[in-house]
Amino acid sequence: MRVTVLSGGVGGARFTRGLLAMLRERLPDGEGGTTAQVTVVANTGDDMWLHGVRVCPDLDTLMYTLGGAVHEQQGWGRRGESTHVADDLVAYGLGWEWFTLGDLDLATHLARTALLRSGLPLSAVTQRLAARWSPGVRLLPMSDDEVETHVVTDEGTLHFEEWWVRHRAAVPARGFVQVGVQDATPAPGVLEALAGADVVVVPPSNPVVSVGTILGVPGVRDALRATSAPVVGVSPVIGGAPVRGMADACLTATGVATDAAAVARHLGLRATGGVLDAWLVDDVDSGAVAPLRAEGWVAAAAPTLMTDVAATARMAAAALDLVGVAP
Repeated sequence: MRVTVLSGGVGGARFTRGLLAMLRERLPDGEGGTTAQVTVVANTGDDMWLHGVRVCPDLDTLMYTLGGAVHEQQGWGRRGESTHVADDLVAYGLGWEWFTLGDLDLATHLARTALLRSGLPLSAVTQRLAARWSPGVRLLPMSDDEVETHVVTDEGTLHFEEWWVRHRAAVPARGFVQVGVQDATPAPGVLEALAGADVVVVPPSNPVVSVGTILGVPGVRDALRATSAPVVGVSPVIGGAPVRGMADACLTATGVATDAAAVARHLGLRATGGVLDAWLVDDVDSGAVAPLRAEGWVAAAAPTLMTDVAATARMAAAALDLVGVAP
């Protein structure tokens, strides 16, 4: 069984961890793993250069979460982290107090930067770094080309991370610009993972700046529309609020209501030019199911709060079952 996941950071990482737990139970390989092949295509629009190193937040969150090293309470960064280097940079007047790189995390960024400067593309670098963590998936960046999401505000244009972390999305966004995305090409393996999948899953990730950025890479949206695999999404909105983070600010900036059905319609039904066939909402939003079905969606409601790995595994099973591919 071949599963392809289009992922942002924390939400996508936690979903994939639950997905793997479900697949290990239902399709075991006899060695603690699964016979299923899972490919995760990660958003790299949040990437940035900081202190001379290349930071890839979503790739790192996926590596750490699936490799068992993530700071569970934060959902990102390394467990047991320290900040000696960042603190000393601040003492030199060079640090960004709103964006702190932990010492362990900095080692990842230094390794990535050294490998990039040796001439390796990001996809090869990611494979090299991920090998340490044995994540149980094939982890691919959406592109080897640099793409950075910028936020247009009345106070000027900011890198997405500055708007998100420093300002906590409190500065109203007028729009989002994915710098470099129009000239980017999908990383090796991305289009093949979509074309060859038995099912494609869009987990609870930011629909505007995570999923939307992946879809903005030329060729990805077309490949998703063309795949013979069913494409199922899980709503990142429960009861009119984002499950995590400030995705509502992103949705508002693009004129989309913070509503489970509205997010589905924003991504669109494949039969009418969108990218999805099915949409799973939380039980709280079960009232959205009938209207979506009337529009041609395959839709259902189930518990979608990722409170722990077991609950997330059940949610992943519900998503695959919705399109008839649950093992």
